[in-house]
Amino acid sequence: MRAICYDRFGDAADVLSIKEFAAQAPEAGNVLVRLSFSGVNPSDAKARAGLRPGVTKPAYPNTIPHSDGAGVIEAVGSGVDPARVGQRVWIYNGQWQRAFGTAAETITLPATQAVPLPESVSEDVGATLGIPGLTAAQTVFGGGDVGGTTVLISGGAGAVGHTAVQLAAWGGARVISTCSPQAREEIRSAGADHVFDYADPDLAAKILEATDGHGIDRAVEVEFGQNLALLGEVMRPLGTIATYGSAKDMTPTMPFGPLLFKALKIDITLIYILPDAPRKAAIARLHDALATGGLTPRIDKIFDFEDCAAAQDAVMTPGRKGAVLLRTG
Repeated sequence: MRAICYDRFGDAADVLSIKEFAAQAPEAGNVLVRLSFSGVNPSDAKARAGLRPGVTKPAYPNTIPHSDGAGVIEAVGSGVDPARVGQRVWIYNGQWQRAFGTAAETITLPATQAVPLPESVSEDVGATLGIPGLTAAQTVFGGGDVGGTTVLISGGAGAVGHTAVQLAAWGGARVISTCSPQAREEIRSAGADHVFDYADPDLAAKILEATDGHGIDRAVEVEFGQNLALLGEVMRPLGTIATYGSAKDMTPTMPFGPLLFKALKIDITLIYILPDAPRKAAIARLHDALATGGLTPRIDKIFDFEDCAAAQDAVMTPGRKGAVLLRTG
């Protein structure tokens, strides 16, 4: 099989190359998937660039990047229902704690990580359901149903944020989102009731006004450190901050007083290690929303296999509108 790989850290164009590998026959409990699309995420680009704290060299002699993808099961190992051969699936955790991810023509992995793709869902959409989709579903619904609540979603134009806006609206929440001024109408179309410029100096006052002074029940937060002070102002007592990122400030100073006297809960999501029960619940939410028209994941661009370096650069480019995919088959 052809695969994109790297053996050292560096810029995408310098270290990514196409190599031939033998496809791995599936062992017990595993499946071999012929991939059509690979999902490219910021975490993939950061790992390839060597930006993870304390990591000085790749963990494997050759790393095939990317954790998300979609395709068709081509073979199964013992213990897996043979009827799954020919089944369309989407992939999660393809390259989590293992060398070979989805930037390849095939992948062999545990059968549970190949999720049956609903009949009405295309394989390109399926490739967006891993990190972006599961993160959005868990941060929105990780505390249960959101019907009748007010949910604040920062970065509503991003792949996770845009999906989270749709899911929260589908779930019956009043949705407030922040984004750049250029994306405002797109986020409204996704289901947000109120959309504000994330850089507005009066942002806290406008959010509180939109909630009639009651505050936010649940915040889905992409920049925890940068927005922590704001959240201390706009959250209602006993509310939850569900955060999945803090790239602009990885060592934030916490305004403990405002959080303490509202008894706010901080719920950090790392989707790679989500336990089985909440993962199954998140998958069910995604499939239900897709089936009922409540979710249309947005794809910014699909790159050809040979353009993986450009795809990894694109996923790190500000202003991206949705997921970035690599065509693998």
